[in-house]
Order: sequence, then structure tokens, then C-alpha cells
Amino acid sequence: MSLVPPKIGFVSLGCPKALVDSERIITQLRAEGYEIWPQYEGADLVVINTCGFIEDAVAESMETINEAMNENGRVIVTGCLGVNETLIREKYPEILAVTGPHATAEVMEAIHKHAPPASDPHIQLVPAAGIKLTPSHYAYLKISEGCNHKCRFCIIPSLRGPLESRPFTDIMQEASALVEGGVQELLVIAQDTSAYGLDIKYQPAIWNGQAVKSHITDLARALGELDIWIRLHYVYPYPHVDELIPMMAEGLILPYLDIPMQHASPTILKAMKRPANESKMLDRIKQWRNICPDLTLRSTFIVGFPGETEDDFEYLLEFLHKAQLDRVGCFAYSDIEGATANQLANPVPEEIKQARLERFMAVQGDISAGKLQSKIGQTMDVLVDEVDNEVVLARSRGDAPEVDGQVIIKANGEVEPGDFCQVKITHADEHDLWGNFT
Repeated sequence: MSLVPPKIGFVSLGCPKALVDSERIITQLRAEGYEIWPQYEGADLVVINTCGFIEDAVAESMETINEAMNENGRVIVTGCLGVNETLIREKYPEILAVTGPHATAEVMEAIHKHAPPASDPHIQLVPAAGIKLTPSHYAYLKISEGCNHKCRFCIIPSLRGPLESRPFTDIMQEASALVEGGVQELLVIAQDTSAYGLDIKYQPAIWNGQAVKSHITDLARALGELDIWIRLHYVYPYPHVDELIPMMAEGLILPYLDIPMQHASPTILKAMKRPANESKMLDRIKQWRNICPDLTLRSTFIVGFPGETEDDFEYLLEFLHKAQLDRVGCFAYSDIEGATANQLANPVPEEIKQARLERFMAVQGDISAGKLQSKIGQTMDVLVDEVDNEVVLARSRGDAPEVDGQVIIKANGEVEPGDFCQVKITHADEHDLWGNFT
């Protein structure tokens, strides 16, 4: 029997939650002696971790499957689009296997079947925290799976199931191992980060000799004691989120909150089955900034939701002016197979959706540019992401990787990715900052 380890091609699409799923599969593959192959050609098979959340993501996933089938022909599909196995097999009946998200065991079973491990594999050393697909100085830390909300535009609960929180000690052990491996920033993610522990009734645990409960406030405090950057994403604005702000003001965790608000009009929020209290949100934002003036607020919004009138949209723009959010993403609504919003009356014509998206981004672009201009002259701590011969690309405390801006600095030949540095800001546009090392 051959001792040559099988070569597995791997493509990871979608959000950071899917990236963590990919990391877990790749970690298991490496632990079993498989070789991760960087291209379709020459791979014994290809695994594609798909996204199926919005129309564009489905199209990208199907295009990737098509490419892998044409160039390799032996493909396993996993991830959110895998929930719709019929769609995939109708077009590609020869697909080796299809699984849903968060399915490491099922993917490994399919790989074992179609590309068995070498009979006497040389087991490679695997880092304690597993294989990561991010740069070595930052990593995503997934604290739960699934979601209990029933937002009409979203199919995540049907794709990933209800909320399933990880044990407190498991999370902290993974986080500690990542820090020991050189990680300087942990990005805490879940479908609903602030709901952590609800499903397990905030189960008590012991960490470092202290009694804790499985709750986002206790978890954030424990993570903060690791003495690296801790950044919170996908935070649903429950009342207890207020308890996180003093930790940010103290420097225990980064002064950064990613809260997907989706809209501001009470009518549209109600239609979306989201909380409908825009004025209370503005009051909380004001209170948070009073406690933590350096707080960076990030959010995402949807325009063109069924039934959205021009008045609803103007209400949203007025909210943007009042809230003065730092980082904002926006999407034009599109039907998603399985979403209950598809059945709502009064769909917004596509040309109006796109026009509103452009108007929205123009307003937010002006807000963002103004807020970044105010940082000129400041000296700030940054984390270096990339270095080449001419420039250093770094991020401030207010910038998450991939989704926010960068701090661009003239290279000095002395810094490397993962280094913390101080930079004086000299220039800004609506997305990025420029500066010089101090």
C-alpha cells in the first residue's frame, strides 16, 4: 500500500464563521497526514466550503464548484450552500459528497472514503490551536454556532441551527493556545456573539481558579486578561452589552463594537422582525461614547427591503447623520431561497434599490471621511499586517481585518507583520489613514 499522503485541494468561501469551519477541517487533515494542495490540478480531491447566505454568494459558490469540477472532477461540497443538496446535485450529480456547515466529522468521513489516508502516514506536528487560514498574528475565535432569531431576511437558523454555545473552558483553552502560538489579536465571532451562554443557561465554570459563568461579559473579561487585542463582532444589542463598554474604556478589550443594525425605520425593522427602537439605540450610542470616547462603532444595513418607502429610506439616512457611525457596510436586499421575506408584499424595484444603495454610501462616505479627518495629528497604536519594500499596511484599534480600513505607512525596514508600533497620522480619506512611524 502507498505511503504517499493524499493531496487535498481546499477552497474556503464566505464569512469568518465559515473560515473557522475550514480551519477545523484542515487541522484534522494535517493531523491525519494529508497534504493540503494549493491548486486543483494534482489534487486527489477538492473540498469547497461554500456560502449560501445571499444571491451573490450562492452564485460565487456554484461558480467555484463548476471550476473545481472542470479542472479536477473529484469534489466534496460543504458549508451553508450544502444544505441545499438538491440544487448542487441537479447540476453536478457526480459530486462525491455534500454536507452542511459545521460538519468536520462528515467531511472527514467523505474524504476517508474517496481519498483514504496513507497506510502508515507520517503524522505532522499540528499547533495546539490547530491550522489557521489567517496570518499568524491574528485569528478568529468562534464562541458559538447557530442563532435563535427569526429575522425574515435571514436563513442562518435553517442553515446552522439554533444557538449552540461552546463550553467556557474550551474557548479559553483555544484562546490561550493561540496566544502562546504568537497571535496578537483575537476576533470573537458567532452568529450572535452577545447571546453566548443563553442556551446553556449561563453554565458556571472555573477558569484560572476563579468562578465564572458562560456569559459574554465574563468571557470578554477573561479574554482581556490574555493581554492582546480582543475585538468583538456580530454583537446583538441586548441590554447587557452596556456592561462591555467600561471594559473597553479600561483597555481590557478593544473599544470596538460591530452591531448589525440592518435598518432604522420602525416600520421596516418590524417587517424584518428586528428590534424597532431607533431612538433608544441613539441614546445608548451617546451613553457608550460618554463612557468610552474612543469607541469605534461598526454596523451593516439593508436597503430596498420589501415595503421600504422613500420615507423609510429618508428615516434611515437621518439615523446615519445622528448616529455618526464609524464603519458601515450596506447591501441592497435580494431574495434568498427559504427566507420568509420573499413572500412580503410591495417589493422594491431593482433600480430603486441600487439608487438607494448609492445614496446611502454617499452619505456614510461623507461621515466616515469627516471622522477620519479628525484623526490627523493623532499618535496611535497600530498592528502591522503586511510589509513590502515601500509601504507597511497596518490597522488601528478601530479597524478589523478585511472589512475596515488600513493605516498606510512608509516602510522603514524595521517592522514585521505582528508588530505593534506607534504612528502619527498625517493624511486621511473616507476609508484609510496614512502616517509616519514615531
